[in-house]
Amino acid sequence: MSSHEARKFVEEVRGLEKKWMLDLGHPLLNRVADSFVKAAGIGAIQAVTRDSYFMAMEGESGGTGAVSDATGSRKRTFPDLSGTSNSKSAEAMVKSVSKESFQWGLAAGMHSGLTYGLAEVRGTHDWKSSAVAGAVTGAAVALTSDNASHERVVQCAITGAALSAAANVLSDIV
Repeated sequence: MSSHEARKFVEEVRGLEKKWMLDLGHPLLNRVADSFVKAAGIGAIQAVTRDSYFMAMEGESGGTGAVSDATGSRKRTFPDLSGTSNSKSAEAMVKSVSKESFQWGLAAGMHSGLTYGLAEVRGTHDWKSSAVAGAVTGAAVALTSDNASHERVVQCAITGAALSAAANVLSDIV
């Protein structure tokens, strides 16, 4: 491979970072779809590794089928996943991973779209726009959870607003 070909290849790879694989015709749609796909993949990887960890820990201790996570909530594990005749466990894991990757994608796509839309409407991107986008995204994530309640929706909206505004303020500092 000549240096010209290598340089052309490197430029092509760098171009992929700036553009999404598919042009949906509008920057807002491109941004939402790109964020959704990337975050959904990360969410799926996170869910698979978490469930694998819980299965491994249960296997070591001869557990009961549920393991507490760092937040104190009980997470369902799949102790019979290794069995060749038990298709329900594999199906349950796939459903769990699918739901979690959808939630991650929803959060990223919604936040990215709201941030972009608010910046376009207001003419500026500041901590206020980030806080609104974070609050709406936090509420949406809470509504898609298994234990959605009024308190949980409000808590997630406040947390989302705080994290998003803080990220915006800190990105200006760095």
